[in-house]
Amino acid sequence: MEAAGEAAAVSAEELRAPAAFVASLQPEMAATAAVVLPERLQRREAERQQGVERQRQKKEAQVVKEEQSEFFVAAFAREREAVEALLAAGPLEEAAVRLQGLQKLLTESVRFLAPYEVRQGQEAVARLQGDLAARRQQLQPKKKFAFRALKKEAAPGSEPRPAEPARPAAAPPAPGHGPAEGESSGPPLCGFSGAEDEELELGPAELLQRDVVLSELRGCRVRLRGNANTLRVRDCRGCTVLCGPVSTSVLVDGCSDCLLVLACQQLRTHRTRNSRFYVHVTSRAVIEDCTKVSFAPYAWSYAGIERDFESSGLDRNRNNWNLVDDFDWLVADKPSPNWSLIPEQERISCWD
Repeated sequence: MEAAGEAAAVSAEELRAPAAFVASLQPEMAATAAVVLPERLQRREAERQQGVERQRQKKEAQVVKEEQSEFFVAAFAREREAVEALLAAGPLEEAAVRLQGLQKLLTESVRFLAPYEVRQGQEAVARLQGDLAARRQQLQPKKKFAFRALKKEAAPGSEPRPAEPARPAAAPPAPGHGPAEGESSGPPLCGFSGAEDEELELGPAELLQRDVVLSELRGCRVRLRGNANTLRVRDCRGCTVLCGPVSTSVLVDGCSDCLLVLACQQLRTHRTRNSRFYVHVTSRAVIEDCTKVSFAPYAWSYAGIERDFESSGLDRNRNNWNLVDDFDWLVADKPSPNWSLIPEQERISCWD
């Protein structure tokens, strides 16, 4: 009986030992849980605070962007009205200067404007450039009427003088095509039209702040050394165009299989295919209804080009040659299949 009592006592002690051990562990487990729980809450609170800060910054950026957009719209409308008034009654040189300022305002505001605002601004500037060209054409002095001397009969025995070869006449406009966007309906103030397989060139004195039009050329090589005001390249096939700095805009419309080397504030390309562009552009280039067009940085040089860049007002340190907006491609997370960058190893470096 005594032995049985001792066994029962031992068993009871053994049974109480694990319970005491567990009880002794409970405060330590509770302390550990108390440490882990606040750390987790702290991390969650930090993440929440970061999310709130991101939302605040995003909202502030949106407000700033909207304010900038509102300021641009008001300033652009004010300057556009001033240019229109000068075109109607004021000196055209002042209108040209104000128009250049309007173009610069648009170029510097592109980064925070919506695409439709950019397009509206570009169309307004192009229309004003066309109006300016038309007004200049209207104000050109007309040729004075004069009697033409009668041809003298050739003396007996003398050989008739051979007639001078005539310059190729401009080809008639293609059926169904009106003036290009921003182009006046009158004859071009400066440029070439209707030539085929020719070397064509204009120099600084001929180009200075002039509006230049190249239209319906076939297989020609054109060198424009100087500072033009605007350039229009329209309905050209298989041509190479090397152009010095243009103060405002370049429009390429309806061209194919061409190589174009251009420096400008604004480049717009419509209905063009299989063409390569070497560009210095201070805004973002725009393409529309184009296929298989490719881009590389401007790489042409000639004697006097630095002077022409200075007179053009273009910023040599700002070139967005690889930033192209395709108005036919609205997918944000995929690149447009209509344009590409020319690989460095395939770029032309010598143009002579």
